[in-house]
Amino acid sequence: MRGEEARQPSFVFLGPLEERIPKDHPLRAIRKMTDKALCGLSPLFDKIYCEAGRPSIPPEYLLRALLIQVLYAIPSERKLCEHLEYHLLFRWFVGLDLNEPVWHPTTFTQNRERLLEGEVAEAFFLEVRKQAQAGETPFPGALQPGRHLGGSGGLPQELPAQTGIGRGPGGRPGARQR
Repeated sequence: MRGEEARQPSFVFLGPLEERIPKDHPLRAIRKMTDKALCGLSPLFDKIYCEAGRPSIPPEYLLRALLIQVLYAIPSERKLCEHLEYHLLFRWFVGLDLNEPVWHPTTFTQNRERLLEGEVAEAFFLEVRKQAQAGETPFPGALQPGRHLGGSGGLPQELPAQTGIGRGPGGRPGARQR
């Protein structure tokens, strides 16, 4: 006798998302490095964001998401947002709760200039790479060129350029390198 397919009811998960992430996953160590780097950048965030007005998407979320994009070779910000919608590991890494909506891909476009003019994104990626090169991770070489997390080759030397972060012609910040 053929069994009947049981339809999946709505998903209810009680507990921290962190419980779903394996204790030995390399992104746990990378998340610690990013948190340390972002903590050091907090004064810069205060300078480039005003006190009044509508709250923005935290720049910490955007920068962590861009790091995921590079580490896992996600080809576009649109695809990145799609992955954030359903990938629990990525949601945890970025800091999104399960019930938080993922922002629209154009959010990166709207915030890129702000993060670039403040040189925040470049400082973030350089600090994460510096920590990785100093061996501040239990996964030696996890962010070194030639290592793979998701097929991207780890944290390449050209990281700022890959995310549109860096200096363009004439040393202007914010120009996309191609």
